[in-house]
Amino acid sequence: MPEQALYLKWRPLSFDDVVGQDHIVRTLRNSLKTGRIRHAYLFSGPRGTGKTTTARLLAKAVNCQNPDPEKRPCNECAACIAMNEGRFLDLIEIDAATHTGVDDVRDLRDKIAFTPGEGRYKVYIIDEVHRFTGNAFDALLKTLEEPPAHAIFVLATTEIDKVPATIKSRSLQFEFRRISLQQVADRLQEITEAEGLKIERAALELIARQGTGSARDSISLLDQIVSDPDEVITLEIAQRILGTGNTLAVRELAEAIVEGSISRGLHVINSAIDSGSDPRQFGQQIVEHLRSILLAQTASADLVEASAEDLTMFERQANAINRGMLLRALRCFNDAVNEFKGGWQPQLTLELALIESIRGGQAEAESSEMMTSGSQQAAPKQKSQQPPPDFPEAEITPPGAPPVVPVTQIRERWTEMLKVLHRYSSTGPDVVQHFRALRVDGNLIYIGTDNKFYYDRLDDPKKLNVLERALSEVHRIRLRTQIALVENLEQATNGDSHPSNPDIDDPLLSEGLNLGGVLKVEDE
Repeated sequence: MPEQALYLKWRPLSFDDVVGQDHIVRTLRNSLKTGRIRHAYLFSGPRGTGKTTTARLLAKAVNCQNPDPEKRPCNECAACIAMNEGRFLDLIEIDAATHTGVDDVRDLRDKIAFTPGEGRYKVYIIDEVHRFTGNAFDALLKTLEEPPAHAIFVLATTEIDKVPATIKSRSLQFEFRRISLQQVADRLQEITEAEGLKIERAALELIARQGTGSARDSISLLDQIVSDPDEVITLEIAQRILGTGNTLAVRELAEAIVEGSISRGLHVINSAIDSGSDPRQFGQQIVEHLRSILLAQTASADLVEASAEDLTMFERQANAINRGMLLRALRCFNDAVNEFKGGWQPQLTLELALIESIRGGQAEAESSEMMTSGSQQAAPKQKSQQPPPDFPEAEITPPGAPPVVPVTQIRERWTEMLKVLHRYSSTGPDVVQHFRALRVDGNLIYIGTDNKFYYDRLDDPKKLNVLERALSEVHRIRLRTQIALVENLEQATNGDSHPSNPDIDDPLLSEGLNLGGVLKVEDE
């Protein structure tokens, strides 16, 4: 005879063994003590949280022959032993998924009139009751309204919203909750110690985390991992068997998101997948990690079930990441996990989620920074940033005024300016590095590019305002900017002249033609 599965072998035999549902156990025990037994109960909640098990314990308790109500079920009387062995005739379990029709309910209604053969009550457990058809619910409703005194119904469902309100109103409802990670891990440790298995606590917590609040799923995963009773199961072995990513890889990817480093993040993802991590499992771990950071940032790290060392890490990362980027990363990776369908490039969804998280998050952060810094507005297409107090004030100079900073100096310190710009905008240097200083007119710097894409990216008063802030900081004087689209940037910056131009009233356009063919200049 094959060995019994662990989740069946360790199914609770008394209310004391039920994990994580104290609010329900307490109410049922009080009902047994006072003798206030209802004729219909409705158990709802996620799978693997103990609905059917509790229904069986209730059936065993109401038929238990122990004279002390507080000791029921006693697992010692004839009724309890018969129920534990699966031969108690007055316990009828019905799977609504395969008995969905009205004829099945009518057959049940015809048989319910017969008195119990062994115990005090006939207990009907209807699992997944939401699978009943509308007519089946109607037929069940009549029985629930006028049940025989010896009949008890326990309806169990994972989708309470599909159960009609008429059924709910005639039943005593109990909502089963997901079980906490530590409670599941404690239960797993209890099982492994009783079975003589050797497994690290960290591995048990990993199993509990993968069970997502379901005790049954977690025990099934434990059964999957333990193939040799004499083998010591470490965290690394558990990760390899379950296909989860290495914890260090999850932390490193989170660090890459915090830093905004796409390159580092892509290397981590591909390394984890190449090492055998399942993309969906790895994505779930990332979502869980980011959620812990969110809780630490918005509420308290105490809400996170983790070690003291991990709590410190979550708090540090929470202080280092922008809220908008964190929320975007959570949504992107959660969508990637939910929409995962495999394919020939299984890590692609995670890679796209990473890029969208960082790029989109940086854009949001940049927009926020620009809104903060953009309090002073000049002309419609031009904004001036009020400089820090230690910068000399300067009036807006008229066209043709002597340059306050030589254009050669602007060009020489362009790289330095890009580094300063990065402090104000993570994506700004990626755009501005494609521009060059064309000329300086008073305290107005004309910068140009021959790339229409980058011109359009910078063609925004708020972005120009941030650029002016960086330029002013580097050159220690208030500066303004205007952008131009030129035909040839190298020609424009080298000062190559074109054939003489006809007289033009606008000196800016005339000069622009001499700078390599200005296609477009922002109006002042």
